[in-house]
Amino acid sequence: MTTLPSRMTAIAIKAPGGPEMLVAEERALPAPGADEILVRVAAAGVNRPDIMQRQGLYPPPKGAPDIPGLEIAGDVVAIGSGVKRWKVGDKVMALVVGGGYAQYCLAHESHALPVPAGFTLVEAAAIPETVFTVWHNVFERGGLKSGETLLVHGGSSGIGTTAIQLAKVFGARVIVTAGSPKKCEACRKLGADVAVNYKREDFVAVTKEATGGKGAEVILDMVGGDYIERNYEAAASEGRIVQIAFQGSPKATVDFRRIMLKRLHHTGSTLRSRSIADKGAIARAVEAKVLPLMSAGRVRPVIDSTFALTKAADAHARMETSAHIGKIVLTP
Repeated sequence: MTTLPSRMTAIAIKAPGGPEMLVAEERALPAPGADEILVRVAAAGVNRPDIMQRQGLYPPPKGAPDIPGLEIAGDVVAIGSGVKRWKVGDKVMALVVGGGYAQYCLAHESHALPVPAGFTLVEAAAIPETVFTVWHNVFERGGLKSGETLLVHGGSSGIGTTAIQLAKVFGARVIVTAGSPKKCEACRKLGADVAVNYKREDFVAVTKEATGGKGAEVILDMVGGDYIERNYEAAASEGRIVQIAFQGSPKATVDFRRIMLKRLHHTGSTLRSRSIADKGAIARAVEAKVLPLMSAGRVRPVIDSTFALTKAADAHARMETSAHIGKIVLTP
């Protein structure tokens, strides 16, 4: 068995601020607890919460490492005393509570999944945070069914590109919003039935028109602000609006009568602060329902770009331009 180093390179946040606050540091190698595995990170996904954490707006939960990064892929190099499923040498992808931007990272054994057949570790690292989020919010909370219409805001994001593919595979129609003709075209290529350039068109009007006046049964929103009231307008009767972020504002002035008149459900969730058991349950559902589709080549993450771990600042700068289509991944 290879001897592990005692130190590793990790990306720390020097102080709240811009991308330049991400700096490489030497850190002690973490040791796995009873139910944890230590993964040598081959690739780590970059997500919006990482940017918020860097800006000082999303502190890590109690007990989580201060190193950013919520999803990784690589090989298991050490296991805790209680770990049953994984052994040293296994290739895994995992949802982590932090610490992904590093050469080594701990994961709870129940939050790790096997890498789908035919997937690179870069592709695998782009799966956990995004697919767990989409599965739980669109299908478990939103209850999307075959024949229904899903409206996704931010269709060209990592979340959006995943939501389009999964919704289509499960027989739904998909309407997306995106900010440029190029992004709209990318969404249509992935299977979106209608792509709305929100800078030029009103998504409420387009959604109504595309559904014969009915509206969308499920809306996945990461914008908030004035989209909240507009989502209520765009929703079908008995529609489910699922809130997963607030890239606009978390506050809005809304006429709530539509909730009563249309019998709407407005729910939401965040993944990072959920219990170990909750995340484990989502992992099991993803393994049963989504991984077979991935191994069969029917759903695949869209990779926008990869950056060396030490260029994490450049990766964040790219995400902040919003020019990316799909996922940005770091490779130690």
